[in-house]
Amino acid sequence: MHSVDMGKLIKLKGLGPKSERCLNEIGVHTKEQLQQIGAVRAFVKLKKECSINPSLNFLYAMVGALEDEHWANIAKTEKGRLLNELEGYRELEEILKTEGTDTEL
Repeated sequence: MHSVDMGKLIKLKGLGPKSERCLNEIGVHTKEQLQQIGAVRAFVKLKKECSINPSLNFLYAMVGALEDEHWANIAKTEKGRLLNELEGYRELEEILKTEGTDTEL
């Protein structure tokens, strides 16, 4: 655990201690790391690796944290785009799995 990085994510709009703990579980400790992995990819990893099952609101909150917007605004304005991107990740994982390729995106 990166104790030096604890508390950095909860300073972002829309992310609280529970969100931070989940993100830490998948190796995301800073805004920069979240930007690097991207909200959709982080959400996919959370679905697979986090001790809780994140809702789509968590996806919207991560995008909102990166864009300094409230998650509800993200849900209204970017929901379609995010759901399409999420579906694209799932389709790609299925293709890679079918081909026997490493599916770690």
